[in-house]
Amino acid sequence: MLRETPFALFWCARVAGAIAFQMQAVAVGWQAYALTGSAFYLGLVGLAQFLPMFLLTLAVGHVADRYDRRLIARVCQSVEALAAGALAVGSATGWLDRHSLLAIVAVIGAARAFEGPIMQALVPGLVPAPLLPRAYALSASATQTATILGPTLGGFLYVAGPSAVYGPAGGLFLTAQFCMAAIRMQWVPPPREPVSLRTLFAGLAYIRSRPAILGAISLDLFAVLLGGATALLPIYARDILHTGPWGLGFLRSAPALGALSMSLVLARYPLTRQVGRTMFGAVAMFGVATITFGLSTVFLLSLGALVLLGASDVISVVIRNSLVQIETPDAMRGRVSAVHMLFIGTSNQLGEFESGVTAALFGTVPAVVIGGAGTLAVAALWIRLFPALRDIETLGG
Repeated sequence: MLRETPFALFWCARVAGAIAFQMQAVAVGWQAYALTGSAFYLGLVGLAQFLPMFLLTLAVGHVADRYDRRLIARVCQSVEALAAGALAVGSATGWLDRHSLLAIVAVIGAARAFEGPIMQALVPGLVPAPLLPRAYALSASATQTATILGPTLGGFLYVAGPSAVYGPAGGLFLTAQFCMAAIRMQWVPPPREPVSLRTLFAGLAYIRSRPAILGAISLDLFAVLLGGATALLPIYARDILHTGPWGLGFLRSAPALGALSMSLVLARYPLTRQVGRTMFGAVAMFGVATITFGLSTVFLLSLGALVLLGASDVISVVIRNSLVQIETPDAMRGRVSAVHMLFIGTSNQLGEFESGVTAALFGTVPAVVIGGAGTLAVAALWIRLFPALRDIETLGG
C-alpha cells in the first residue's frame, strides 16, 4: 500500500508531524514541571490543548466538509511550525514563562483541533474502502513510529536546552506541510448547504444514530479518560523511577513501541472475526497495564507495562477508526471526524487534566491505579450497554 504515491506522502506527513509533536511534548512537559514543580500545572497543559478542540469542534467539521482538506492540513502544520519557533525563541531569550507557555500550547491545540479530523477524513480518498482497516493500521504505525523516535530524540536533545528540541520540531512540521502539498488527488467541492443548527450538529446526530459507533467512541473516551497516565510521566521519571530527561523520553516512547508492533501485525493480518469482543478485550488489557505501571518502582517493569498498554490501545484505535470511516458517507466525514476527534481529545488532553488533579488530591500512584481500575469497570459496563458493538464480527467486508 505504501507503493501508492498519495498514501505514501500522507504516511510521511504523519511521521514528520508526529515526531515533531512528540519531541515538543517531552520538552513542554519537562519545562513546565521545571518551571512550576506542580502536578496540577501538568494537568493544565493538557487542559490548554483540550479547550480549543472542544470550542472549535463544530467549526472544524463544517470547514472539513466544505474546503480542500489537504489545504487545511497544510495551514495547520504551518501554524504548528510557527508555534514551535516561538517556543524556541522564548526559551533561548528567557521571556518564556509558565503563562506564555500555556498560551502557545493553546495555539498548538487549536491547530491540532483542525488537523486531526482532516487527516482522518483524508484516508478514505486515498485507498479503496476494503483496504481501510489496513490503511488505518499503517497510519497508526506511522504515528507510533514517530512516537517512539520523537520522545527519545526530544529527551536527548533537551540536555542542550529546550530550544534544541523546539527548533528541529518546527522544521519537521514544515516537512509535513511539504509532503501534504505534494499529494495529488481530485477534490470535488460539495454542495453548499446553508449553515443551520441541523448541519452544525449533523455529525453528532449521525453518531448517536449508530449504536456501534457511539459505543466504540464513548468506550475509548471513558477508558482513556480514566486510565491515562501520560501526564504524570515527568513525575514518575524524576521522583519514582529516579531518571532524567532521557528516562522520560524512553517512558513516553514505550507505549508507541507496543503500538507500532501491534499496528504492523494488524496491517499484515487484519482482524477478520469477533472484532467487537476483541476491542473489549483490548480495553481490559489497557486497564491491567495501567495498574501495573502505577504500582511499579522498577524502570524495566514500567517500560514493559507501557509497551503492553500501547499494544492494547492500538487495537481499539484501528477498530474504531475503520468502523467510523466505513460507516460514514464522504459528505459527512468531516463533521463526524470532528466529533470523533473531540472524543479522542477529551480522553487524551482532558484525561491528562484529570490525572493531574487526581494526583494532586490523592498522590501520583493512587491516581494511576484508580484510573486503571476505572478502565476495567467501564469495559465491563459497556459490554452490557452496547451489545451492537460487542457483536460486530468483521470490518471492511
